[in-house]
Amino acid sequence: MNTSIIVCTYNEEETIFGVVAACCKHNPDAEIIVVDDASTDSTEEVLSSLAMHYEFEYLKLDKNRGKSYAMAHGVEYATNEVILFFNANVKDIREHHFSNMLNPIFQGKADLVLGLPSAYTVDFRINPYKSVVGQKAMLKEDLLPILDDIRELRFGVESYITLYYQTIGKRMHFVSLDGLQTLLDKTFDEQLNDDAEGSLEVANALLTNIDLITKRVQNNIQKTQNYTRSTISSVQLELNKRMKMLKERNGEIELA
Repeated sequence: MNTSIIVCTYNEEETIFGVVAACCKHNPDAEIIVVDDASTDSTEEVLSSLAMHYEFEYLKLDKNRGKSYAMAHGVEYATNEVILFFNANVKDIREHHFSNMLNPIFQGKADLVLGLPSAYTVDFRINPYKSVVGQKAMLKEDLLPILDDIRELRFGVESYITLYYQTIGKRMHFVSLDGLQTLLDKTFDEQLNDDAEGSLEVANALLTNIDLITKRVQNNIQKTQNYTRSTISSVQLELNKRMKMLKERNGEIELA
């Protein structure tokens, strides 16, 4: 299976060079797609200089539409079977980070792989939702049914994707990307304000998709019921087997 690596960026001029360069360097056979969500800093200039050394696709949106829209746009453009989303605001990327994310998909051991940096420069007391934000690998065909939903979410896309995969019974795998660090170039007050808005959007995304939550609960109940029925059936078969053995033994005793 071939891989398309999608990097969605917005005003990350300090880290975007290193991220895209690492994606290209460590994945020479992969399709690298950078989706610029209408950055207003020097992101485009930085990537223009990088394009002289590495080959990648640069897609700049006409206006800022949010990360979820950029993700959906990248998936639509991608031509390969496996999609790997890599964040644009990270540093210290190593070659094994990619293999750790992709191997479970290639080997058929997982349908969704979530990779989290081993250390963060954010405070989880400010935003506990950061724990679900990270690198993601999956099959493109699994994303296509919810691509329109993802496009419209704007915030809360990580929670939505995770919930969707849980709902349809897909296999999820978490990996720790040792050494990878996430950077946020904002003041405490700016981050607090952004995270408060983001948290509300996450909650809204989940509430507006309450049918997914309901379906997930129903699936869990169904799995429990199926397991219970299977257990009862196994016990019944074992009892019938033993009863048959006892009857046969009693018949042999009577004949003797």
